[in-house]
Amino acid sequence: MKLFNEFEPVSSKQWKQQIQFELKGADYNDTLVWKSPEDIQVRPFYHFDESTVTNVTTKASQFRIGQSIFVFDLDKSIANALDSIQRGAESLIFTIEDEKTDVEKLLNNLPLENVNIHFHLQFLSIDFVTKIERIAKARNATIFCNLDPIGHLAREGNWFINDIKDNFEVLNQLSATVSKSSIISIDASLYQNAGATMVQQLAYALAHATEYFNAIETINQPMVFQVAVGSNYFFEIAKLRALRLLFSAVATPFGHTLDCHISVSPSKRNKTIYDYNVNMLRTTSECMSAIFGGANTISNLPYDVLYHKSNEFGERISRNQLLILKKECYFDKVDNPADGSYYIESLTQQLAEKALTLFKDIEANGGFLKQLKDGTIKRKIQESADAEQKSFDEGKEILLGTNKYPNKNDKMKHDLELFPFVKIKPRKTLITPIIEKRLAEQSEQERLSTEV
Repeated sequence: MKLFNEFEPVSSKQWKQQIQFELKGADYNDTLVWKSPEDIQVRPFYHFDESTVTNVTTKASQFRIGQSIFVFDLDKSIANALDSIQRGAESLIFTIEDEKTDVEKLLNNLPLENVNIHFHLQFLSIDFVTKIERIAKARNATIFCNLDPIGHLAREGNWFINDIKDNFEVLNQLSATVSKSSIISIDASLYQNAGATMVQQLAYALAHATEYFNAIETINQPMVFQVAVGSNYFFEIAKLRALRLLFSAVATPFGHTLDCHISVSPSKRNKTIYDYNVNMLRTTSECMSAIFGGANTISNLPYDVLYHKSNEFGERISRNQLLILKKECYFDKVDNPADGSYYIESLTQQLAEKALTLFKDIEANGGFLKQLKDGTIKRKIQESADAEQKSFDEGKEILLGTNKYPNKNDKMKHDLELFPFVKIKPRKTLITPIIEKRLAEQSEQERLSTEV
């Protein structure tokens, strides 16, 4: 049943005329329309007679709360995983650096029927993934191995080192034998954390995925996109929706009809060490964007992740933020929660169109790998990062407690367990790596240097 049928419909033109009248001569565009870094003009209102429908299907009712665990001491990692499950985690995200880690012991101690497993492997090994596949089949488990040699090249400047020199040959061998576990991942979080615009993030993620479609003969499991979301609430919702829309358009010509799996974490770029409790507000907003945008798995960042080693309190608080959104705010009760918002639909459409244009330009100029190797991708991201940094330095981009309303009595020098700034690792690389950097780093270093 339609409501308010007794009222005459009001067109967008009529609304604009009324707004223009209320402005008393001020210019409508100069006063009320602002432009985003993506060159999208944001209007003061959106109307059904100007709306577009993007037909993006999301399932907020099925999003899973993730818990990230770095595997060093295997027994402690298993205990941490089991405790996290008891406290509400629905997906476990293990980072493993050592190929000798007993992954069979790790998985055999976990209730795989209740939780999804993600691996972030810092190596490329056929034997290691084969062990995971064997367990996944035996226990009918959902496991994502998240292998991303291109992402490793972009982040570290080198390919993975293994017995088979060609990383793509390893992926081809695995894709021919692995059917239960998902193996291919695209680490798009690097681009966001390094300062790329949303259009760049989307286009680079698509071009990144296309390199795998071109190089791997058979991809019979969902691709995983690892995405970081920032604090631009509605834009981030639209970004995730646009990613799903664009992936379908790009994957279909390759005969890949599976939907992608989007694994999201909050951005590190806007997080701070001073007034660190504000990080909880930022991550709450960002997790909300992830849910409404259609993320499958969401792993929150602890408020103290920048300067404290992993600790039970920080992890519990970050997990509870998601539990509150799910269990008390009922964010898992409605699928496609962003449907019907003319604003979000418009943002989704514009982000998708601009990203697709950039994607086509990348493909026409040799593809993502070529532009990654010749430094084009890094240069473009750096240009966007520099523009955002300038905006922050001038006070236009605001981080509360850092460049706006800072607490001058806040002291952090003696609370740093971790080095919270860009680390320089001198090494020989094939390409110049893309570096993640937070907006507040320089100002924080200046404050630390003056602490008594």
